[in-house]
Amino acid sequence: MILKETYTLNNGIEIPKLGLGTWFIDNEEAVQAVEKAIELGYRHIDTAQAYQNEEGVGKGIQNSGLNRSELFITTKLAAELKSYDEAKEAIDKSLETLGLDYIDLMIIHSPKPWKEFQGEERHYKGNLEAWKALEEAYEAGKLKSIGLSNFEIPDLKNILENGTIKPMVNQILAHITNVPKELISYCKENDILVEAYSPIGHGELFKNEEVAKMAEKYNVSVPQLGIRFDLQLGLLPLPKTANPDHMKTNAKLDFVISEEDMDFLMNLERIKDYGEASKFPVYA
Repeated sequence: MILKETYTLNNGIEIPKLGLGTWFIDNEEAVQAVEKAIELGYRHIDTAQAYQNEEGVGKGIQNSGLNRSELFITTKLAAELKSYDEAKEAIDKSLETLGLDYIDLMIIHSPKPWKEFQGEERHYKGNLEAWKALEEAYEAGKLKSIGLSNFEIPDLKNILENGTIKPMVNQILAHITNVPKELISYCKENDILVEAYSPIGHGELFKNEEVAKMAEKYNVSVPQLGIRFDLQLGLLPLPKTANPDHMKTNAKLDFVISEEDMDFLMNLERIKDYGEASKFPVYA
């Protein structure tokens, strides 16, 4: 069962192969969503300071009654925090808001503040300052692992060449029709696990006839196909849902996509318009 399977990070920590994403789930709804997910067997929950639901996620964890050590909790340092002092303070704030003694994984949400996401400035210095704060919290045992999100190859090189601790993950947009092969290869070469958010392209894959046909062929849903696709690439998918039925089906992945079909899905035309989500920098 996929919910029991794990990857091993470069620091030896085990991370469940499938996580529950909580983007766009508000604080109150997050309590029930996390409780339900844990009840269904999920052990990996992904939140962020920017989602403004850390408190709800924390309450859901407490209400579940499950032993803390059985859960893997990820949060993200806000993209705008590009100084050591701000980052250090924000790490402690997340611990407090989540109501946890430690966080399993904390990552820098973006190499650039969201408003500058398409800009030229790469914020190398600021990212190293934020990284230093994460490294110190890691050394202190507040964080069990540390990583990055939305970092391109130059941004990763900056951390690898100038930081002290190697990032354990890079969380990126990766789904059928959008596979950044070069970036994924670079991460794998450097023993950095790639996590894939929006494995169904923020819902846009539902509109793709070729994808729908392929899902039908395997007698699965489009999300199941998208999640399985990411897993077969060696990525860690983070499907986002507050719906218990979707949580259940998203974890039913006892089928294998053939090599031929993987190749076909890998080379489908890239989604150019993410609809409503296009107002978010990563989809723009």
